[in-house]
Amino acid sequence: MNSSQPEGAALVLFSGGQDSATCLAWALDRYARVETIAFDYGQRHHVELTVRRAFLERLRAAFPGWAPRLGEDHLIDLAVLGQVSETALTREVEIRQAESGLPTTFVPGRNLLFLTFAAAVGHRRGIDVLVGGMCETDYSGYPDCRAGTMRAMQEALTLGMDRPIAIATPLMHLDKAETWALAQALGGAPLIELIRENTHTCYLGERGIRHDWGYGCGTCPACALRQRGHERWVASSAERAGVA
Repeated sequence: MNSSQPEGAALVLFSGGQDSATCLAWALDRYARVETIAFDYGQRHHVELTVRRAFLERLRAAFPGWAPRLGEDHLIDLAVLGQVSETALTREVEIRQAESGLPTTFVPGRNLLFLTFAAAVGHRRGIDVLVGGMCETDYSGYPDCRAGTMRAMQEALTLGMDRPIAIATPLMHLDKAETWALAQALGGAPLIELIRENTHTCYLGERGIRHDWGYGCGTCPACALRQRGHERWVASSAERAGVA
């Protein structure tokens, strides 16, 4: 997709979900060296940390042009975040809209901590570009996914690290259908199949049911967004094929 010669390095916040997998492909298309980082914070959908390893292995095998650029993977223990959080992603809590107006799946401070630790690892690894799948177009309403939050974090990290830090969010203004389309543009059918088979987005950690769009319970907010986006993308693709 990117016609220019890749250069520089990026550290991708790769959780193992659809969005971060698409961001990883986006980074591999643009940077000469790409490393990945994930966080174990006691999440209910801990299976995402397992499937991500398979995704990385199969991505290297399926895309030999990207494989040399894909470097070290980092897994950070952030169990303390789960210990201080009373949320539906870290406890057996009902997924619903809380009185605050935010969903109970919101983990306060999660992305702020993720980016801070990623910047610290990047500092050690000589990487000043952090890539994340944050999105404010088609999401669950998390305040730490908004463009304004990312701009503030970028400024804070740049000041605190005393070096320019860039936070790239290629999905920020895309809906889920457009995210599927981006994956298709980046890696075609092989990448789409990798995302369907080897990523995990379901909040409940359900891996027993395989849908057209991938594995999941099919009812939680994450599954609902992914399913609707996939349906819109498939319909749009069929419409364009008909026109052609």
